Amino acid sequence: MKALILAAGYATRLYPITKEYPKPLLAVNNKAIIDYILDKLQKINEIDEILVVTNSKFISQFRKWRKSLQIQKPLRLIDDLTKDNASRLGAIGDMDFVINKKSIKDDLLVIGGDNLFDGELNDFMSFAKSKLSHPVIGAYDIGNKLNARKYGVIKLDKKNRVIDFKEKPRNPNSTLVAMCVYYFPRTRLKLIKEYLSDEDKKYDATGLYIDWLRKQLAVYGFVFEGRWYDIGDHKFYDEAKRRFVKQ
Repeated sequence: MKALILAAGYATRLYPITKEYPKPLLAVNNKAIIDYILDKLQKINEIDEILVVTNSKFISQFRKWRKSLQIQKPLRLIDDLTKDNASRLGAIGDMDFVINKKSIKDDLLVIGGDNLFDGELNDFMSFAKSKLSHPVIGAYDIGNKLNARKYGVIKLDKKNRVIDFKEKPRNPNSTLVAMCVYYFPRTRLKLIKEYLSDEDKKYDATGLYIDWLRKQLAVYGFVFEGRWYDIGDHKFYDEAKRRFVKQ
């Protein structure tokens, strides 16, 4: 199994601190956001390689980070060849880019490079294995519907199958939101290419892909416990610096 960390965004909502510096390398309690993700990935025995996709603007900073990194699993950086926000490939576009460039034919675990959460990925993977060849997404109960409006809102049935998905709805019917944590079985990777074959599809909103995907086959949701911070703007970044990993 391969793990892919999405780190090719330009984080314009966090300007000016991310204008010349990539968001996944920002520090939370003296540790880069991406390093918390790596700590979790290293515990998963099935992962034989970690891929980090970034862009031409920030690749040199990631190379510097990579040199100072102590990690047991092989880790490779991939430049998606974009140089600014206007030319970005988007999350789905970057997944497709990496799958093609590396000719990936393994199961794929995808995580957004700005995700901070308490839950263990081993629990997520155990759940995913129980669903055999079906995709699984990470979910989190954000607690109130007002906050849920900022995310992809999902509804699960009693078997944890995704039965509804709305991207940033004005009137959410649930407080359960999608995290940027996805498991795609190798037999289903070709569906990303199929989704992108429609030029009208949006490359940057993973939620829209998941909504499309759940209509093609069963997609399941695993609900993470503990805390989760989606570092999308200054408010959430400041909150994470104050509270994350502090008991």
